[in-house]
Amino acid sequence: MPELPEVETLVRDLRGLIFGAVVARVQVSWAGAVAVPSARRFAAGLKGRRFMAVSRHGKFLQFDLDGSHYLLVHLRMSGHLAVLPPGAEPVLYTRVTFHLADGRRLAFSDPRKFGRLWLVDQPDLVLGKLGPDALADDLTEAAFVRLIQAHRGAIKPLLLRQEVLAGLGNIYTDEALFRVGIHPLRRIDTLSEVDLRRLYGAMREVLEQAIANRGTTLPDARFRDAWGNRGDNLGHLSVGRRKGQACPRCGAPLERTVVGGRGTYSCPACQRQAASNCD
Repeated sequence: MPELPEVETLVRDLRGLIFGAVVARVQVSWAGAVAVPSARRFAAGLKGRRFMAVSRHGKFLQFDLDGSHYLLVHLRMSGHLAVLPPGAEPVLYTRVTFHLADGRRLAFSDPRKFGRLWLVDQPDLVLGKLGPDALADDLTEAAFVRLIQAHRGAIKPLLLRQEVLAGLGNIYTDEALFRVGIHPLRRIDTLSEVDLRRLYGAMREVLEQAIANRGTTLPDARFRDAWGNRGDNLGHLSVGRRKGQACPRCGAPLERTVVGGRGTYSCPACQRQAASNCD
């Protein structure tokens, strides 16, 4: 699933590609892709609208339209957005096509059909259910510590809960926890304030690094930027998809376990469940 860095990469690409573009018509090829309203009202409501801004909260893309309307997109497992020049061949598995007045097309494709689109006049009706964005300016170190300390349970499952903290997913949670030597199943009430402050810094670092590298495209994943290029961050991961390889810190073989139903990569030597063992 595209996480915060992959969505941010698309947001930055699309800002320069569709700002000011006008929607001539919308073709919904699979009605299930539209969450709100009906597919017919979705297409009618977008006709003639102009794209005014593109932003992101967590893993959601938000397109501000004139007339105080908002298009929200969640890519889920395999969704993708691409801007196609006039006359370009259709993208395989396209579910919704935005035909622009200048002849280009904004295509939402999704092989696995989990992605969803919303057309709303109040984005908080959808985004208001999310926690603070993991890279938000107002999510300070102190605010992050308070946020985590307000919960119980294991640390990794909490970090993946979008209603608590929006944007983190499997890849970058594993990377951040590895950087500070915290086991994915470490109980929150055993983490000190210093542990959480270090985790905050590691989280921001791995997300910003991935954005700089234009996201992570795993061998079995579909993520591409708006021009169809793969992300460059895979080779910069410390633990992700590296089961059996030597830990870059201590040399022990990295492990793959399952935490909360999610494949999880960690170092059994550096990341002990009872206490951190990393310097």
